[in-house]
Amino acid sequence: MLIVLDTNVLVSGLLNPFGAPGRVLDLILAGTVQVAFDDRVLAEYAEVLARPRLGTRPARARALLGFLRLSGLRVTAHPMHPGEAHDASDLPFAEVASAAHVDALVTGNARRYAFLEQDRVAALSQAEFLARVA
Repeated sequence: MLIVLDTNVLVSGLLNPFGAPGRVLDLILAGTVQVAFDDRVLAEYAEVLARPRLGTRPARARALLGFLRLSGLRVTAHPMHPGEAHDASDLPFAEVASAAHVDALVTGNARRYAFLEQDRVAALSQAEFLARVA
């Protein structure tokens, strides 16, 4: 199964490994789910994980990013019209999801990605995604 992982799910999974976001990360680390990305998505992951207030150890962040880089699918995304997204910072994730024809974009705020329905990309909460995988 191929997904785009919104940064909020990645961070939540690290902060709460026993909740739904943590279970999504478990599926990724087990190889059951593959993450599609481009350089912008990886750069955002790295920037957010480096924020001191999150307390992510640098070695742990590097290991996770390295794993995603090696096990995931690097995509060349095509630009979408900025007016389609609720927030311009959502565009890289939406563009990768559309270009990779993912099974889902997993996010903590699916409404922000409702415009992806036109590209037949499902924006799902962690719980919705886990229900589909189970």
